[in-house]
Amino acid sequence: MRIVLLGAPGAGKGTQCKHIVARYGLLHLSSGDILRQERAAGTELGKKAQSYMDSGGLVPDEVIVEMMAGAIKKAPEAGFILDGFPRTVNQAAELDKSLACSRQKIDAVLNLEIDDEVVARRMTGRRSCPQCGAVYHIENLKPKVEEICDNDGTRLIQRPDDSPEVVTNRLKTYHRQTEPVVDYYKNNNNSVVYDIDANKDADEVSALLFEKLDVLVEA
Repeated sequence: MRIVLLGAPGAGKGTQCKHIVARYGLLHLSSGDILRQERAAGTELGKKAQSYMDSGGLVPDEVIVEMMAGAIKKAPEAGFILDGFPRTVNQAAELDKSLACSRQKIDAVLNLEIDDEVVARRMTGRRSCPQCGAVYHIENLKPKVEEICDNDGTRLIQRPDDSPEVVTNRLKTYHRQTEPVVDYYKNNNNSVVYDIDANKDADEVSALLFEKLDVLVEA
């Protein structure tokens, strides 16, 4: 299976990726992770990406697509799941071209649909331990002592990217830039798009995803 996982920040993509990878033996390909790996390894693509980042610019689509295409070639026979990519319609179109060269295509697109209000509540309520990295939530994953990490007693913090202002901006960027990718795939007859209600509990969302993917595996 070759899968794209889409959804707003805070929709639970990271959690669901882990569950899908564990169940189906797919390779989890995160554009952010691969970008960091390329930079750390000092590859030509990594150096090229770093030059844009150092100047405060966005890494061009062609560089990101080339990185992802290289990672896809290393995927096992079971397949892969793309997380955080493609972020734009252009990236999606370039990915399709790259896959077509090796007679491959995206089999399924999993679109995690979630209300902005739910995202804001989830993300702004997160608290992190700056010492061990543990993550809590003020509503549904509280520490034993308020604002104190259970593991090491460090005072918890709200990460800058979980502030209300940043969350609002990230959602605006998602709706403007990435949400159109869903329509791109819906208008592309080669891919099947599944809209999944991600407002639900994580286990319920996993069950809905498994229901769709089990059919693909058995086909």
